[in-house]
Amino acid sequence: MRGMFTCGVLDVFMEEGVAFDGAAGISAGAVFGCNYKSRQRGRALRYNKTYGRAWRYCSLRSLILTGDLYGADFCYRKLPDELDVFDRAAFRENPMAFYAGAADVETGKTVYHRCGDGGKEDMLWLRASASMPVVSRPVEIGGRRYLDGGVADPVPYAFMEKEGYDRNVAILTQPRGYVKKPSPGAMGVLLRKYPAIRRAMKERHVVYNRQMDEIGEREKAGRLLVIRPARDLGIRRTERDPQALQRAYDAGREEGFRRLNEVKAYLKG
Repeated sequence: MRGMFTCGVLDVFMEEGVAFDGAAGISAGAVFGCNYKSRQRGRALRYNKTYGRAWRYCSLRSLILTGDLYGADFCYRKLPDELDVFDRAAFRENPMAFYAGAADVETGKTVYHRCGDGGKEDMLWLRASASMPVVSRPVEIGGRRYLDGGVADPVPYAFMEKEGYDRNVAILTQPRGYVKKPSPGAMGVLLRKYPAIRRAMKERHVVYNRQMDEIGEREKAGRLLVIRPARDLGIRRTERDPQALQRAYDAGREEGFRRLNEVKAYLKG
């Protein structure tokens, strides 16, 4: 739910006409970022504030009954199809490429899928990208199983560079200087059925901290523009308090406006 910060930044970009040729999202960056392609300003904040406390959306009860902390049917069918409709036509017609990354359970490596129409397959990839290990079931797509892409590739800047994008903007949800700590030891026991994911989780803090160093080097060299909160957002990963979500979103809007002219100049070259 720190992704509410990202939503605030992206909504400012939408309002101010900032456009990109492509975007990639991991976990919350995928399930919230897709609204940038469908041009639905405010949607992610709205539905999280409205339904965040519904047990079918996110709860221990959902985990026990369905195997998913975030209810798959509610989040990826009922919500986008009925309650707060995802604009698939707008998503499809927007020429911006949008990629969602998910970790292959067998290899522990993050793979990327280009989402084209916002249909059933794309929804599976979005769900997979945000399916946190231990509290989610792996998502099967095309005979392979996937979990949260952040397990192996927390920030997809290298993927975008490989795709040929040379003026990238990274939106992070932790302040400068944040250092990730190792996952709890119990995580390995809970993931014994998925050895590749277990290994990736064991090294996740090393990968993340190395990525932050690489991002810092690119930032200094002018090869990457980075937007991050000025301070810790003070919310939980699974935050359900509407006021806390609003504060994180507002922090994103504030930073989005503060960096707006810099972003525009950077994208022009």
